[in-house]
Amino acid sequence: MNLENLQQLLRSNARNCTEEYARLFHGRGNFYEGYRFLTVDSVDRVLFAIFFESDDEEEAIISMLQQFYETEPKWEALVVQQRYLQGSPSSVISGELPQESYAIENALQYNINFQSAQNIGFFPDMKIGRSFVRDHAKGKNVLNLFSYTCSFSVAAIEGGAASVVNVDMNKNVLTTGRENHRLNGLDTKKVQFMPYNILKSWSRIRKAGPYDLIIIDPPSFQKGSFAATSDYEKIIRRLHEFAAEECIVLSALNAPELGTEFIKTLFRENAPEFHFVERLGNLESFPANDEERSLKNLIFKRGLTES
Repeated sequence: MNLENLQQLLRSNARNCTEEYARLFHGRGNFYEGYRFLTVDSVDRVLFAIFFESDDEEEAIISMLQQFYETEPKWEALVVQQRYLQGSPSSVISGELPQESYAIENALQYNINFQSAQNIGFFPDMKIGRSFVRDHAKGKNVLNLFSYTCSFSVAAIEGGAASVVNVDMNKNVLTTGRENHRLNGLDTKKVQFMPYNILKSWSRIRKAGPYDLIIIDPPSFQKGSFAATSDYEKIIRRLHEFAAEECIVLSALNAPELGTEFIKTLFRENAPEFHFVERLGNLESFPANDEERSLKNLIFKRGLTES
């Protein structure tokens, strides 16, 4: 693939863009040879590109993106983030950032911040996972572990959940989570926000249970707090303490080096009463040449016969 092909693909994918969050180019799945370091998104009124690694073509790509941006009236700004640099700086290359920007998905809105370090506050690849939660939340007590900005909680309350408990050790992201509920006119009286280290807060988590639907969506690695290779097992081992009799678990992981069998084995060995149901598909706009290295959303249910 060359720059001309990349621009043609962007134009094709942008043709049907609406206000909803859309990935226009996904290089991270190694599907497009030579561009694994790049993603390009349409986020509300902003064209947003991320460089995950330094590359000799970076200046040429930014020049192409600027040309592409200037021929498309749907965006008010072109923002480029250099994730590979310390602090992951973002630059407004063209236009002017709107005072407020939102990730819009299935008519729900989520606050985002293009100037924040690394992540802007929303993970678009989890759309199918959020849809699953919304569709299965009615009347349920929901536990959202590693809740980040609480997008799963917003989807659950929108889907009629009886209650949601969000747990994340970062108070700032939980504050954004509260704002995301209010932004969508959702009642936060049914929602708890716990700023705790999950691995040290089992008694607090149990107190609000038992839970009918549990979401486990950790970072693959976060220095000093979580490593999937050693810590994911600690959560699975505790599930029986706060899960309802017919509890459904959405077990997520986005570590390329750990496949679906890693999660299945953790459940077989540490929570055998939970049986595998299905792996949710990934969005077509996030192509990968090896699905085992892409986002994994696995569904388990307590009390079923293994499928």
